[in-house]
Amino acid sequence: MSLSVTQLTDRLIASYARVGGINHLDGTNLPSKTAIQGITNGLLRLLFPGFFDEKPLHSSELKVETAILMDDVLGRLEDEIYKSLCYGSKKTGEQEDLRPRAHHLTLKFLERLPSIRELLQTDAEAAYNGDPAALSKEEVIVAYPFIETIAIQRLAHELYLEEVPLIPRIMTEWAHGRTGLDIHPGAKIGSHFFVDHCTGTVIGETTEIGNHVKMYQGVGLVAKSLAAGQALRGVKRHPTIEDRVTIYAGATIVGGDVVIGEGSTIGASVFLLHSVPPNSLVVYEEPNTKVMEKRKRSAPEGDFQI
Repeated sequence: MSLSVTQLTDRLIASYARVGGINHLDGTNLPSKTAIQGITNGLLRLLFPGFFDEKPLHSSELKVETAILMDDVLGRLEDEIYKSLCYGSKKTGEQEDLRPRAHHLTLKFLERLPSIRELLQTDAEAAYNGDPAALSKEEVIVAYPFIETIAIQRLAHELYLEEVPLIPRIMTEWAHGRTGLDIHPGAKIGSHFFVDHCTGTVIGETTEIGNHVKMYQGVGLVAKSLAAGQALRGVKRHPTIEDRVTIYAGATIVGGDVVIGEGSTIGASVFLLHSVPPNSLVVYEEPNTKVMEKRKRSAPEGDFQI
């Protein structure tokens, strides 16, 4: 005998009472994932005018169109930041009018867009210069999943620094789901960054990455152990990658005290638990990982091709 809608509803309501840890009832209104996705699309249009629009954008219309979009993003983002602040204040027990703070944080964030664009220009250059398959910088921006992901991460990082709850992670996880590249909003990433192919690469919260770093698919910059759980909050637990390092596919670098020295190359499938000095070449040769000093190379940035 099939159940009626009323019976199905009653059973689900009983589950809400019995399994309470995944309910959010009678609390503050959480930020909307759908709204944040729309806002993020608007931010991408502001960062890359003409690339994420459905119709041509002419320079004669640029100021008006940008002002309209900026006003729309400002209003919608302020609402979502306000919800996030309300959520955070309820957890900490703070009592204040959070609307002015939400407005201030939104304006402060939007003021950072020109600086974020400057960094993204270096990322686009690194992607184009570092991939012989790239036909143009336009192709890199409009088609490469990396550009969308790093743009969203750099946006989310600004909100993360301002300790805005929930929204930064919603943004980066949306990008992760779309592109397969998982970069925590807390990661500090320098200029001229590029991850080729993207899929399966993971960059943890306390990772620090210098300038001119290139990585490939399946790379993990991860913590040594998460057994202590919440006790590790705020602890440096992910690696530091110095300038001009190349990390090839499938390499895993583990631990917050690990530093990959400037100019080093980490070969494919290497599993690394310790620091290496500048200009090292680390390769996996069964049954061990070997660390060698790199020979002088004529190729740009000491890289080698695959």
